[in-house]
Amino acid sequence: MKFLIVEDDPAGAILLRMILTEYGDVDEVNDGPGAIEAFDGAWSEGRPYDVIFLDIMMPDMNGHEVLKIIRERERALRLPQIREVKVIMTTALDSAESVSQAFYEGRASGYLVKPIYGHSIINEMKKLGII
Repeated sequence: MKFLIVEDDPAGAILLRMILTEYGDVDEVNDGPGAIEAFDGAWSEGRPYDVIFLDIMMPDMNGHEVLKIIRERERALRLPQIREVKVIMTTALDSAESVSQAFYEGRASGYLVKPIYGHSIINEMKKLGII
């Protein structure tokens, strides 16, 4: 299993990394442009990510924008939806608009509201059949 953490808060990234390393390889970036670069690089190497934990509120490029670009890249690769990377949005935003945008526009797989706890990460991955 290969994970990408996209999180600009070091404490949030540490928690995710501690849990995810039990299940596979973990890469980490702290902004949207870094996420796109990591996503493209993983495909170039022939080892795409299985799961991306994507913060929404980041400088330069927010998580919704990143997810839109990722889905565009997957369409360009002609991937069927079933093979798209699972993306779990992580955010302090619990608004209906943000949740709707994540699921309906970006086809996010999951949505975790901060503060995030270890058990909520595990439960979300179980719910999605990741572990």
